[in-house]
Amino acid sequence: MASRHLSRSIAMQSLYEWDFFGKKPKSLKGVVEKNIKEFGPGLEDTGFVWQLVNGIVDHLDQINKVIEKAAPQWPIDQITIVDRNVLRIGLYELLYANKDEVPPKVAINEAIELAKTFGGENSGKFINGVLGTVYKKIETKK
Repeated sequence: MASRHLSRSIAMQSLYEWDFFGKKPKSLKGVVEKNIKEFGPGLEDTGFVWQLVNGIVDHLDQINKVIEKAAPQWPIDQITIVDRNVLRIGLYELLYANKDEVPPKVAINEAIELAKTFGGENSGKFINGVLGTVYKKIETKK
């Protein structure tokens, strides 16, 4: 597994756990460290995991608002925890990441793969639909 994909998986699992237990700020660091140790023993550079997690937490309110606008029929608390956090990763990369490092289509494809791996039967389609909607709006503003 490529290190960036593994880093995204660890970030998703950490955000899931953090979200599941009520998003307590003090617990996040310990959750991420535990998951890096458990799921990424061969991961040489953990910087991307931390970049994702910290970036998502720093922009959480804005990202959640984007989700609510792009999927108005799905209130944020009714989206499954996996799908919600996969969307957060995908949106963070679409909206805030360096486009030279992670082109938008790569961010979307990576999020879809995370959804297929960790989510339910329709998670990939749901993630693709929401991120595709946001991507189209970004492109029309250019």
